[in-house]
Parts: sequence; structure tokens; C-alpha cells
Amino acid sequence: MYSVNNISIQFSGNWLFEEVSFLINHRDRIGLVGKNGAGKTTLLNVISKQMEPESGDVVLPANRSIGYLPQEMEISGSGNVYEEALSAFEEAITLEKRISHITEELESSTDFHDTRYTGMLEELNRANERYQMIGGYAKEAETEKVLQGLGFSPTDFRRPLKEFSGGWQMRVELAKILLTKPDLLLLDEPTNHLDIEAIQWLEGFLNNYPGAVVLVSHDRALLDNITNRTLEIMLGKVYDYKVSYSEYVIQREEQRENQIATFNNQQREIARIERFIERFRYKNTKASQVQSRVKMLDRMDTIEVEDVDKSTIHFGFPPAPRSGKVVFEADGMSKSYGNLNVLKNIDVALIRNDAIAFVGKNGEGKTTMARIIIGELDYTGKAITGSNVKIGYFAQNQAELLDPDKTVFETIDDVAVGDMRTRVRGLLGSFLFSGDDIYKKVKVLSGGEKSRLAIARLLLTPVNLLVLDEPTNHLDMRSKDILKNALLNYDGTLIIVSHDRDFLQGLTNRVIEFRNRGIRQYQGDIYDFLESRKLAHLRDLESSRPGKDRERANNGESDNKIRYQRKKKYEKELRKLTNQINSVEKGISAYEEELALLDKMVSEPGKY
Repeated sequence: MYSVNNISIQFSGNWLFEEVSFLINHRDRIGLVGKNGAGKTTLLNVISKQMEPESGDVVLPANRSIGYLPQEMEISGSGNVYEEALSAFEEAITLEKRISHITEELESSTDFHDTRYTGMLEELNRANERYQMIGGYAKEAETEKVLQGLGFSPTDFRRPLKEFSGGWQMRVELAKILLTKPDLLLLDEPTNHLDIEAIQWLEGFLNNYPGAVVLVSHDRALLDNITNRTLEIMLGKVYDYKVSYSEYVIQREEQRENQIATFNNQQREIARIERFIERFRYKNTKASQVQSRVKMLDRMDTIEVEDVDKSTIHFGFPPAPRSGKVVFEADGMSKSYGNLNVLKNIDVALIRNDAIAFVGKNGEGKTTMARIIIGELDYTGKAITGSNVKIGYFAQNQAELLDPDKTVFETIDDVAVGDMRTRVRGLLGSFLFSGDDIYKKVKVLSGGEKSRLAIARLLLTPVNLLVLDEPTNHLDMRSKDILKNALLNYDGTLIIVSHDRDFLQGLTNRVIEFRNRGIRQYQGDIYDFLESRKLAHLRDLESSRPGKDRERANNGESDNKIRYQRKKKYEKELRKLTNQINSVEKGISAYEEELALLDKMVSEPGKY
């Protein structure tokens, strides 16, 4: 059990936390939520002992370890991917060297009765026991499993870490922390650098994790699938809910409604008592009753309604100018970086008012395709932009592209033209930049504030093709919901590169998956795509993987045995899906019966 006791922290004279306390139990799955700047990262820094609070303390059990993945960190690994991940087993590697050294000494020793020989045997036994206990014999297999789960292919293992982008290097850091298996795992936005497949793997890993997990994330689906408890930071306080995120939102709203109702009832009762006191204050015959009611008021515990932070961005995209029917079309288009072929023979057409999600593993060409569409990259083959297409683009690193030495106001004012010059302050106010905030330098803004500022710049010019590459990475829940609502009302063509399943749900009518240098298109939104992928995977089981089958045949397994095992695996998956369908159909039947009963009730005038 980890105990956070009455911790208080202030910045610039304002309390970020004030006497905050809570416990973290073994096997807890905690989602730490709150708006940008509420103090989530600061709280993780305090728990991990990287920051000292001004008052209060954090009590950690003896011999318990903590693993902490911050949002951003300096990465200095000089080896290859596999070596860097394997370094998580530092103790096991040290023991391995010691075991090898002792074994060599024992082999060269001739005096078996010497006390030194006996001592070395005892030390070797202890080292072997410890090595086995910490998983030393499985460290290579575990390392490969975690690296592949996070999206690395076996061919990536021997590549130098410095060849990879910062996002992939962060994946290696995440792999190292997962491999150390600390008793308490603190993860600050771990999915910012993961694709959908890696996120789904991480969900499964964390659900089976033997220790406690505290997770900061703005991915609602991830929180719902992993957490069983939610800690909300709001206005310097921490509120503890023993449920996952979506249930917490419902409970919080119900709790506040009950508080308001109880508060209003009490205020009416107080007003009634005060009217009685005022009416009969000077009547001797009512003196005892008046005194009784005065004492009643004194004894009454006044109900307070919790403060709620209602500040949130509010905006809508300007009306989109009309474009041609075909917004962008590619025919046999390819793109290479030197010898690396990223996209090959792409055929695709984007139609006016399409809303499309680009998905797939990182490095498969999603951002490359987006940059080709907006005209930033060259290519081979044929690609045509439609008539009257005006493009707005939010890059994955858009926040970092802002001039750090400009103020918030200058960042917008320098780009605004025409009537927008007079509306800059109002626009910034809509994105929560008001008062002296507009004179802050960009370099002192948080990640979420930079993202809001970058989105605000998109509103300065009406566009009919909006291309957004990971726009939600640093936005809090409410800001993401408002951005999603604005995009639902946007009347132009939309392309979104994102791994946030909850954000994409219901937002797109087409999904384009990037895989093996090509694309595959699916109708519907992200969950329709995921279901289609499951079914495709099920069909793939029929044909299995030829390379694996050849390998097994070479190892002496007959074709009949391979086909039989393949069939068993397919039938198992099929039974699982069939059971799920039957369960859903039974549920539908029950609801239909309930609806029929309700229809009958409301059709009777007396009961209605």
C-alpha cells in the first residue's frame, strides 16, 4: 500500500494541490484525470520522489519498486534496440556475469575441501536462485515479446536506437519499464507514441500486470478498458471514484445534481425558517417558538456544492468554400526515402465531404501520405488535387513548429488578415487564453496549451480540406470532446491521422489502413474497421502462414496434422464469435419484448 498524505504544492503563489491524501493499493488500476494544467504530471513526480511537496509526504513500503514513464524525457541510449531493452534486466545481467566468473573459478580449482571452494559453491547456489527468481532465464524471450508487442519487428532489433524517431525511442523506454516489472507502474500519456495495434497490446499487458498501475491518459477507451478506479484532480483537490472513467463521469454528474438538489432544498428550508423568525420576532406568545427556530438554524450543517471548473474551449470551424467533387486522386503513386520504399502504387480517390481516418502502425506511411496530399512532399506516379481545394493542415509536431519566442497574441496576430485582425482577442479567449495569458511566450506554454494555440491558427482561414495529424495528443478530455463536436459540424472534407479510438468513433465514414507499403479501405468508422480486421484475421486462419507451415513440415509434421491444427484453431475462433452473436441476439429479443410491453402500455389512454 502506497500512501499520499496531505501533500501541498503551489506555483506562482497559487495552490496546485492543498492537503491532498489518498492510498494506492496492490493491484489497483487507477486513471488519473483532470484538465490540462491541473497537476497530473506534478502528482506523478511527487509519488515517484522526483519532486518534493511543500508539505505532506508520500510513504512507500519497504523493498517496493516504482517505474515511471514521463511524457517527455532525454534518451541517451547508444546501443541497438534489443540491447537497450535488455538493459532493463540489469540485475540479471550482473548475476549472469558473476555466475559465469564463479563457474570458471570452480572449474580451475583443484582443492575441493578448501573453505574458499565451499564458499564459492554457496555463492553460486544463491546467485542461481536469485537469477531464476527475477526471470533471468526468460529475459531474452520476454524482451522480444514486449518489443514486438510495441510494434518493433525482429529486423528492427539490431538497428541502432539513434536511427529511430523520438516516438520509437520512447517505445523502447516504455519496454524497459514494463520489463523491470515494478510494484507500482506510473505511466504519463504512454499512448502518445503508439498506434492502435500497440495500444491494444498494451491494454492486454496492463490488464494482466501483477502490480499497481497509475495511468494518465486522455484516451477514454484505454481508461475504460484498464482502470477500475478514477482519481480526478480539480481546483487543487483530488476526488476518488471506485469506477472506470465513463462510469466516473456519470457518477460525478449524478453526485453534483444531488448536491445541488439538496442545497436548494436546504436553502428553501432556511428561507422558510427565517420568514417565521422575522414575522414573530416581537410577539411574546411566539417567543419560545422563535428561539427554537434560531437554535435550529445555528445547529444546521450548511450544505456546500463542490466547485466545478467550467472553463473550456468553445469554437467552430468557418464554413468551407465549395470544392470540386474529387478533392484528391492518386493513380500508381509511390514514395521512397532513398532505398526505403514507404508507399507503392497507391490508387485512391478522396471525394468532397468525405471524413476519412488514416490508421496503421507508425512508419507505414500515414503522415507521408498526408504530406503528399497537402503538397509538402514529391512522389512518383500520378496525383491530382481537385479544383478550388483550400487546405488546412495540423502537423503531428505542430505545437513544436510554433515560434517559441513569440507571444500567444503575436502567434495569431501575425497570421490573421482582414476582419480576423479585429477578432484575435475573442478567438484566443475561446481557446482559454485571456487576460495576461495572451502575452505569455509560447516556450512557457504546456503541451496542451500549445496544441490549443495551433488549432486556433487553423480557424484564421476558411478551408475545404482539413488534414489533422494526431491533433489530440496533448488535449484534455473536454477539449477533445469539443474538437470532435466542431469536426462533426465541419462541412468540408476531413482527413484525420489518429490512434484515439474514442475520438474517431462516429467521426469518419471511411477508414484507410496503411500496411506493407499499400493501403486498404474500409467503410464506416474506427470500430467498424476493427471488427472487419478481426473477421479478416479469422479468414486468414484458414490459409495460415505458408512460411510457418513449410517450417513445421520440414520439422517432420505432416500436412494432415498441420491442416487439422489449423482447422481446430479456426473452429475455436468461429465458436467464440458464434457464441457472442447468439448472446447479442438473445439480448435483442429481450429488449424487443420489453419494447412491445411498453408500446402496449402507452397505447391505453388511461395508463398513458
